[in-house]
Amino acid sequence: MAKTTQQTIARQKLRHRRESRVRGRITGSTERPRLSVFRSNRDIYAQVIDDMAGATLVSASSREVKEAGLNKSDVAGKVGEILAAKAKEKNIDKVVFDRGSYLYHGRVKALADGVRKGGIQF
Repeated sequence: MAKTTQQTIARQKLRHRRESRVRGRITGSTERPRLSVFRSNRDIYAQVIDDMAGATLVSASSREVKEAGLNKSDVAGKVGEILAAKAKEKNIDKVVFDRGSYLYHGRVKALADGVRKGGIQF
């Protein structure tokens, strides 16, 4: 049991290190806010954040997608499109993409493609 706990802690430390490395280079401003992605086993969440004000401007999650029969990557693409539509309503055209500790692959890439499809540049 203790070995499993140690492995989990080690994994969390590595994830936090990757996240710090990515976030150390990226900051969101008022004219170009940060699009942050969080991915869990079941859902995917994205939010547009103004780091100067410390405020979330727009957010979207896979819980808002009501279509049945989609795989996780397709749902992530829909979340990206929903987020882009909400951002357009708030006159946000350009963002800085923050993938966090996740590889730019799979659901994270599908979300980014959905945001681009919605007309947001990064």
